[in-house]
Amino acid sequence: MVVIVLEKVPKTLRGELSRWMLEVSTGVFVGSVSALVRDLLWEKCIAKKSSGRCCLLYRTNNEQGFAIRTHGDTTRTLIDFDGLTLVAVKNAEWERVHKKRTYKSKPGANLDKETRDSDTSEGSSS
Repeated sequence: MVVIVLEKVPKTLRGELSRWMLEVSTGVFVGSVSALVRDLLWEKCIAKKSSGRCCLLYRTNNEQGFAIRTHGDTTRTLIDFDGLTLVAVKNAEWERVHKKRTYKSKPGANLDKETRDSDTSEGSSS
């Protein structure tokens, strides 16, 4: 079984996919196609997508029983965690903290003076 989810894509792309799969909800396509057809449909989705996001899920022989491919929107990232595919979601708070740490501060700059003093005094007493 193959599932393709399309968000904010041209209607022509949705029409082309409906030739091969059933559109069970707006932008959600389900079907049973060969691996070759699945990969060709995926390439078509990537080529015709102007903006938005494409997500492909298909059955495979791994621990989870399926594989995921995404293209487009960067708020969700696929992460391989010991053979399991997890989805990490970046929200606005994560973006703010990440930018603050990356561009404005240096490692250890958020430590207050007391913490640094206590670390050095512990090291000198041993």
